Amino acid sequence: MELKPTESELEILQVIWKKGECTVREVHEELIKSKESGYTTTLKLMQIMHEKGLVERNTNAKTHLYKAVITQREAQKGALDKIISTVFKGSTSDLVIQALGQHRASKDEIDAIKDYLKQFEGRE
Repeated sequence: MELKPTESELEILQVIWKKGECTVREVHEELIKSKESGYTTTLKLMQIMHEKGLVERNTNAKTHLYKAVITQREAQKGALDKIISTVFKGSTSDLVIQALGQHRASKDEIDAIKDYLKQFEGRE
């Protein structure tokens, strides 16, 4: 089964990936730094995420601690696969061209991209 977090769930996962394990309160306090959100909304989302298998909940402590089940890399891959197939109609090159056109890459980033592309050239 492939886990596909929603945009709101990804925001919560970002906090959990950064902190490792955390309470609903800790996640909520981080989220309200960038957007208005109610504590009960954060709690409900995290309960849904637990039901979906995106997070584990440790109930041994007085306050429940949540830990991500899905890794950041897995989430990025799933989101990227979805974007490529829906927004770019399966064209990886269109995605890369759009990304580089919208974001000014540093010399180090461009060098890393070139090195990565060389790996693919050798596979043919």
